[in-house]
Amino acid sequence: MKTLQKIAVPVTLGVLGLMIYNSYSAGIPKGATAVNNFDAKKYLGRWYEIARFDYKFEKNMDSVTAEYSGNPDGSIRVSNKGYDYLQKVWKESIGEAKFVKDKTIGRLKVSFFKPIWAGYNVIDIDEDYQYALVAGNSLKYLWILSRTTSLPESIRQRFIEKARKIGYNTDDLIWVKHNQ
Repeated sequence: MKTLQKIAVPVTLGVLGLMIYNSYSAGIPKGATAVNNFDAKKYLGRWYEIARFDYKFEKNMDSVTAEYSGNPDGSIRVSNKGYDYLQKVWKESIGEAKFVKDKTIGRLKVSFFKPIWAGYNVIDIDEDYQYALVAGNSLKYLWILSRTTSLPESIRQRFIEKARKIGYNTDDLIWVKHNQ
């Protein structure tokens, strides 16, 4: 019986820890609100990364795109692709996104390395689904996306102002080049 306890207690604590970590990591920054009346079908397709912070997993990447497509189970297939201009190679990561709660709220969690999930929160989008502001689970993660490789100045200002009000340091954004 003692051997069972020696195994059961750490396993139980580990599972509980993983559950807590997963619920926290798929969070949304304080002050940010995910888009209501979100239409996942309109969101699917190709997006160009216009701006981001300097993330380790996107280091030295230009021409970054994200391609979203529906899976039969209702989840979303995520294909991120970018050109590493130092190594002169294309890199791609395939993942999966799931809605945190209601499918009409732009609050998702995404995983490229299960069982680790991260927050993916659409916090602003234009009515035609051409431009999106996406927040991660903390103020360390922010993306500005567009259906084309450019962004109108009015949308740029709108997204920058919204991000600043939430607490993002938008001066640290990297404006992605699309050469390839």
